[in-house]
Amino acid sequence: MPTLRYFPSQGLPKVFNVHKPITTIGKTMGNDVVIAAPGVAPTHVQLLFDGRFFNLEEVDREAEILINGKKKRRARLAHNDRIELGSAEIAFSLLGDPALVAPSADADADTGAEPKPRRFDLAGMRQLHGFSERLMQRGSVDDLLTDLLEAVVELTGADRGAVLLVEPDSRSPETERRVSVRASKNVRREIIADEHGGISDSIVHKVLTTGQPVIVSDALADTTFGRSESVLALKLSSVMCVPMLSQGVPLGALYVGNDRVKELFERPQLELLTIFAAQASLILQNAMLVTTLRADKQKLSEELADKRFGEIIGTCPSMMEVFRKLTKVAATDISVLITGETGTGKELIARELHRRSHRVDGPFITINCGAIPENLIESELFGHVKGAFTGAIASRPGKFEIADKGTLFLDEIGELPLNLQVKLLRALQERVVHRVGDARPEKVDIRIVAATNKKLEEETAAGRFREDLYYRLNVVNLWLPPLRERGEDIVIIARALLTKFADELHSPVKGFTPGAITAIKRYDWPGNVRQLENRLKKALVLCDRTLLSEDDLDLGRAETSPILPLERAKEEWQRDYVMKVLEKNGGNRTQTARDLGVDPRTIFRYLEREPNPIPSGSGGAPGGRILP
Repeated sequence: MPTLRYFPSQGLPKVFNVHKPITTIGKTMGNDVVIAAPGVAPTHVQLLFDGRFFNLEEVDREAEILINGKKKRRARLAHNDRIELGSAEIAFSLLGDPALVAPSADADADTGAEPKPRRFDLAGMRQLHGFSERLMQRGSVDDLLTDLLEAVVELTGADRGAVLLVEPDSRSPETERRVSVRASKNVRREIIADEHGGISDSIVHKVLTTGQPVIVSDALADTTFGRSESVLALKLSSVMCVPMLSQGVPLGALYVGNDRVKELFERPQLELLTIFAAQASLILQNAMLVTTLRADKQKLSEELADKRFGEIIGTCPSMMEVFRKLTKVAATDISVLITGETGTGKELIARELHRRSHRVDGPFITINCGAIPENLIESELFGHVKGAFTGAIASRPGKFEIADKGTLFLDEIGELPLNLQVKLLRALQERVVHRVGDARPEKVDIRIVAATNKKLEEETAAGRFREDLYYRLNVVNLWLPPLRERGEDIVIIARALLTKFADELHSPVKGFTPGAITAIKRYDWPGNVRQLENRLKKALVLCDRTLLSEDDLDLGRAETSPILPLERAKEEWQRDYVMKVLEKNGGNRTQTARDLGVDPRTIFRYLEREPNPIPSGSGGAPGGRILP
């Protein structure tokens, strides 16, 4: 087992076994390794085991870390590295503490003399390190267990062996755990554990119950385990069984035996096998986690297969209506206007329209009408000829010509200047464009898909958008609902994005806490999917845990919308709707009551709750008066 050896200024060195995936080091009692020395921070560093390597990382930014005399903030540790934390000196050993001793088999039990200490065999330790390196290269759990058994048998010189794992019972995984023999050599599996997970062998039962290793050096003379099922059935002369622990809880066990009287197992072999089991358990935990995550990822992919429409995820009724319309209009060349709040995925819808059209082999060209300066956007759309303006050193086609035989996506069409709206309308009607500085028309065969987060009806009424262009673009309208109105879709989208970004960013995060799921559902998401993506990327980069919390996503209580009682929520919605209809009717409460089919007194009731329901200049009565 890997160790940390601390050399205090006075007294003997202290040895700490490293048996956890994350080991914290500092001077306070809450750490895994407590070192009360000058210059050591409350929690100074943490030692991380990723399944292959041990990495030392800072926790306190102000604390100083020296590794082999060089200042570091994080580093991958190697065998015999020297670590300095403040005034504390620590040695890291990958092979465990070489000073560990085991009682000699030659101890004189009759005289009561103390057994003579004997050091581990160095060749055995090197063999252990080589096996660990080999195990780290294995990917799947089954491959790992097969190699693990071969390593154990070779390490101990045994004739027979088995690897057992304690696993949840598929019939009642929440309450029951069963033992299964996952790999064996010259051992009948039913001797150790039956098909239902019951333990048939008293030696294995003892190890898995107590978490302590057991050695039967001479089975013929052993009064405790000499009658063990495996000893009798396999006619064994010597047996060793050691646990593989996960945070003190048995994860499984390594069982070896031989039937050669001349090669009985001794205590040093048990110590070596125990160290090997500790190292193997860390590697095994990592492999099992990876296997579980792969299965979860496959399950998520299968679930998403039923919820995907191309690259778009959604099952709520409003999105299903979008998909229904998209399927019908994709095969035609009619213009489509995609509307919705910013970040709802309008470009994804436009790309899906192109992908499902007969123009799929042609180009898909995007132009953001709000991101190009007004004096350049005409050239971007229609192109220019050499010398048409200062800086036009060569002729250049515009986006219309580049998109020929394909689809032109005009994003943020509501930002297009009025003077260019006229030219765009003409290009759409005649299917020809004129480059800037050129009188020759260029024919184009394109499909127009436009998108905006503005309400173009209001822009048209205010004179900021041409009505004829609006009707030319808005042949079919696809309105994308905001994320907050998509119900359970938001959780599915969040999990899919988490899986995608965690792979891209090589993050250890694998999921959300229940609190994070609740916060995601409650938050309004004014930036919609784009905002969700940004929050997830930030959290994945900064979080060092396996599950994201609401705090990691910056979704504290202040940022989430409160859940109102149903009656109050209905009352709030009705009040807002009455105010909108009242504003539409220019403040005329009689007309509003008639439109809503309610008594005028109902309108008065809502007006009493709204001090200034109709703002001045809103298109209603002069000064915002309420008309009878």
